[in-house]
Amino acid sequence: MRISNIMTDNVIVIDEAATVIDAAELMLTHRISALPVVDRNGALVGVISDTDLLRRAEVQTEKRRSWWLQLLTSPGKVADEYVSANGRRVREVMSRPLVTVSPYATLAEAAELMEQTRVKRLPVVVGGHLVGIVTTKDFLKPLRQTRAVCVFPIDDQTIRSNVEAELRTQQWARNGLIHVGVEDGVVTLSGTIVDERVRAAARVAAENIAGVSEIKDELTWIDPSYGILLPCETIN
Repeated sequence: MRISNIMTDNVIVIDEAATVIDAAELMLTHRISALPVVDRNGALVGVISDTDLLRRAEVQTEKRRSWWLQLLTSPGKVADEYVSANGRRVREVMSRPLVTVSPYATLAEAAELMEQTRVKRLPVVVGGHLVGIVTTKDFLKPLRQTRAVCVFPIDDQTIRSNVEAELRTQQWARNGLIHVGVEDGVVTLSGTIVDERVRAAARVAAENIAGVSEIKDELTWIDPSYGILLPCETIN
């Protein structure tokens, strides 16, 4: 699936020469948290978000430091903060450089880019011009469509084989210490683990196999420091 399949293409934008009050009005009116910023030619030049307007002199939220901390802060950083708190035009407070994505990028590529740059939205650009925007919320659309429905019964042996096959593909389960039993669609996980996080991962692996109706956790945790066996109560 490509970004073009989930992006919003009817994007509300704002001119870089507009005021920050104009930007605030637009965001409040349309109940959005950010606006792509364009120049007079329609080219994308930045993004202004509610976070960019958090520290403002008008509402007395500008950043303040003690005198000794001021001495340790570079003049350039203080100047940047002054512009962010007092700038009147969108171009003065907007975020840049821009992190953008192509409409032909895959969802995995966009997700990786969002994680690396720690942003929640990406303008979608072709030839420097905005064609859409994708946010973390848009990734819920394809997720909703993946709901699996089992329309025919699956026998226990097939379920067991599929769970074991999934475990074999995972680095945390390749030691062969997790055993799988299945009866009437109920999966029993037994054996030993040395990390409690593996317990949750094993349950998730089994839950995602078609035909599984319930999971019983009989895994035993071994303290790797002392070799002490700590059995877990069965979880239905």
